[in-house]
Amino acid sequence: MTSDAQSPDEYISSLPDDRKEVMQKLRDIMHENLPLGFEETMSYGMIGYVVPLSSYPAGYHCTPNTPLPFINLASQKNHIAIYHSAIYSMPELHDWFVAEYPKHMKTKLDMGKCCIRFKNPKTIPYELITELVKKIDLATWIKTYEAAVKE
Repeated sequence: MTSDAQSPDEYISSLPDDRKEVMQKLRDIMHENLPLGFEETMSYGMIGYVVPLSSYPAGYHCTPNTPLPFINLASQKNHIAIYHSAIYSMPELHDWFVAEYPKHMKTKLDMGKCCIRFKNPKTIPYELITELVKKIDLATWIKTYEAAVKE
């Protein structure tokens, strides 16, 4: 599900009450812990954290006039989703997250290539998400992205 919201505030205010608090808490984690340089925006109908064109003028290779995506937050029909591009691009980050997850959660990890899904909004491992968010800085993400695109 994508949203027509024009801002992250509008996106969150349009959610059902049981999702607002969770999405705001995830957004707060991003604001407080993302390394400097990433910018919050609406991206692909979700709350996005991107490398702004002022920092990386080449933009996203599929749509060069679009900032390079990094993390997206979404309230989907049946789950809350965190789309973390570096988990897909960096096997060591993926492996770290998969190994750490059981230390924080009793439930099985529900994850796609870059999508981490939480079907129960009451059981999100906020501490683990905070650790994940801190792991990749802007320069590392750009370098990783460029290496992946060249392959």
